[in-house]
Amino acid sequence: MNALNRRDVVASLLERRDGLLVVAGLGAPAWDCTAAGDHPLTFPLWGAMGSACMIGLGLALAQPKRRVLVVTGDGEILMGLGSLATIGAQRPGNLSVVVLDNERYGETGMQKTHTAYGIDLAGVACACGFADSRLVRTNAGIAAVRSGVYRGRGPLFFQIKIRPDALPLVLPPRDGAHLKHRFREALLGEKAAAQ
Repeated sequence: MNALNRRDVVASLLERRDGLLVVAGLGAPAWDCTAAGDHPLTFPLWGAMGSACMIGLGLALAQPKRRVLVVTGDGEILMGLGSLATIGAQRPGNLSVVVLDNERYGETGMQKTHTAYGIDLAGVACACGFADSRLVRTNAGIAAVRSGVYRGRGPLFFQIKIRPDALPLVLPPRDGAHLKHRFREALLGEKAAAQ
């Protein structure tokens, strides 16, 4: 399998991110986003497997003038495949979904996921009505992903093949209330977030 380094991919996508709103799926995607720099406009999930895309959709609909990126894994997206159909039906132009596909369930012991057996998540997203969906295997393709995330008309879906590396943990804050308040304040301002 020709595959990329997950931390390099995420760091590239989040470099000079400005006001990009990021939902980081539980486990390694949240650690990858934190390794790229803990940021108040990143909402890392510590649980709720399968819900990263739905949270991203809610943000995209509530904040139509802001760009929203969901960074998640193949295991999580497989648990929430119905979310792709809902996103396709709603068609938020400001939403991008990046799936870091190592073909493994990283949280439960690195068992193979369905993508290891040929399941095409980008094809599923295409069938669900995403404006663009791609399978990315090379560093050269990451520039197009970044362009889509920051300037493309969505919804966009990028399945990025990454190596199943065991990388050092870079954990975001664990306090859910703190993460929620921090995100709301960064998004809405201190006064509005307090209401």
